[in-house]
Amino acid sequence: MTAPSRSQDIPGTTIFDGNEAMKGYELNKMCFSFNSQENRDAFLRDEEGYCEKFGLNEQQRDAVRRRNVLDLIAAGGNIYYLAKFAGIFGLNVQDIGAQQTGMPLKKFKAMLVARGQ
Repeated sequence: MTAPSRSQDIPGTTIFDGNEAMKGYELNKMCFSFNSQENRDAFLRDEEGYCEKFGLNEQQRDAVRRRNVLDLIAAGGNIYYLAKFAGIFGLNVQDIGAQQTGMPLKKFKAMLVARGQ
């Protein structure tokens, strides 16, 4: 018996389950490689070649090009591995939060301050 999909439990949220793990295996493997400074440097020298080396599909490559963490999650990325990718470009949790809400970073930060967070 297949468990019901939990993707509808939280509207707009991708639940990282076994299917997502399989879908994003290559992407997450690439992001894990960024634990090494040598690999981060190699990625920055030739992003397309590095993505090709790990077998990323076009959806994943497009999201990498656009530095869009939400689209990387939709392409099977796990946020823990994607944090390594985001770190290469100096993106932090507030940058990702701004992407998630669709707000400009400055407005997102102001919202956090207003809420006392």
